[in-house]
Order: sequence, then structure tokens, then C-alpha cells
Amino acid sequence: MKRTTYTKYAAAALAGSTVLAACGTESVGSPAEDVSTIADTSWVPRKVTVDGKDYVLPTKDARKTARIVFKPDADASRDDDGGESGGSVGCNSIGADAEISGDTVRITDLVQTLIGCPDPLGEFEARFVEVFEGTHKAKVSERDGVSTLTLTTPGGDSITFREKKAPAVKGTRWSLGENAHLTLTKNDTVTGSLGCNTFHGEAVVKDGTIAFGRLSTTRMMCSGPVMKTERHLAEILSGKVSYQQERDSLKITNPSAGSVTARAE
Repeated sequence: MKRTTYTKYAAAALAGSTVLAACGTESVGSPAEDVSTIADTSWVPRKVTVDGKDYVLPTKDARKTARIVFKPDADASRDDDGGESGGSVGCNSIGADAEISGDTVRITDLVQTLIGCPDPLGEFEARFVEVFEGTHKAKVSERDGVSTLTLTTPGGDSITFREKKAPAVKGTRWSLGENAHLTLTKNDTVTGSLGCNTFHGEAVVKDGTIAFGRLSTTRMMCSGPVMKTERHLAEILSGKVSYQQERDSLKITNPSAGSVTARAE
């Protein structure tokens, strides 16, 4: 992985601090906003502003996969190998160390993979990395139950993130593998595909469990491996099962047939 360093922003940070000290524009003694709650939350970078120009995350596919998580570590090593914070903006993987103190977020030791990303996603990623490393003032706002995070450098450049909410168990199409999927509805029903044949039936979601009724399926003949997978999925999706959701994944476990991990589409 290649470490990326942008020394001009460190210089801008020092210059900005000097101006504030000289002019006395920073109120002395006023408590800084505590933004520690941004940790361990998925944030989608939606906009990067550089020299007054906005760069917007360009594609719907990128918005589905883009995710930045802050995992603060005040004692993070400085071994130039990245840290536990980071993620992706839709192309390369990014790693970094993060420190959060009051309303200040400091990103150091940034590294990334070196996949060639086509524009405009490639340009957005380059601008993101350019601004992301360094010291920022953080501001969190909320509207309609969704939080927005803005990180602003001393030079005035910024990144705007939107909180990525975990998908609802009901109403989300959950992928079970190649061509296999299921959707649990608010009417206590389920529809989907086992990979070749489609199915529907009753499914009651309650207190970490799903009670599947008998599923009605089509009767298409598929290749041997596909039919084997279908039979296994049908066994898992039968009777009362438990589920555990972690962000975009849903692990469904049948005590007598095993488990399958579904991914939100």
C-alpha cells in the first residue's frame, strides 16, 4: 500500500492557527462540541469541497459501496502502515489512524491501494484523499433522523458525509448468493428466489427470530449444483430461525440446518 502525504495542508493548518491567535476570533473558554459519537458509524462521503469547488460522489453504485468508519486510537502507531479507520469511497481501500478530541478530528498515517479508478470517481477519490488526511474541525447536524458530518480543514476545504443507516430487516432485498435472494414484507410474508426457483410464503419477524411458514416454490429443473444449493437454502428457511443483523449483513441460523449470511442489496 502506498502512503499519501500532503504537506501543503499541514502548512495551511499552521497558518490558520497563527491568524486565529493574532486576531482573537476564537472565543476563549467556550466548550468544543463533542463529536466522539461519530466513531463506529458508517459514513458515506457525499461531497468534497476544494478551493470553493464541489466534487460530488458520482455514481449510485459508488454510493452503495462507499463507507468510511472512524475507529479512534489515541495511541495509534506511526509505522506508515495505515490504521483501523477508513474504508472506501467506491474504488480503492483506504486505511488511516484517527484521533478525536472535542470537535477536532485528526487523520494520520493514511495509506491506500493503487487500483486505477476511471473518472469522475477517480477524481473524486483523489480529492477526498487530498483533504481527508490532516486536522479538521468536525460538525454534526441532523435532519429527518439522518446525521450529516462535515470535516473542515484550517484552509477551508471540507468533506461532507451522510450517515449510512443499517437497512431495515423488512422491506430490504437480501442477497443469499448468486441469483438467490429474499424480501421480508411488513405483511408477514416473504418472497424471493432460491437461485433458480422462486418462492413465497408466510414469515413472521419478531424478537430476533423469523417464523417461516411452508414456502410455495416453482418447480423448474436446474443443474445439479444449483439444485443442491436450493435444497440447502430451503432447509435453512424453514420453521423458526434466529437472525443477527450487523450493518448490511443478516445471518440467518436454523438450529438443525445451519446458517446463511445475507447481504443487503
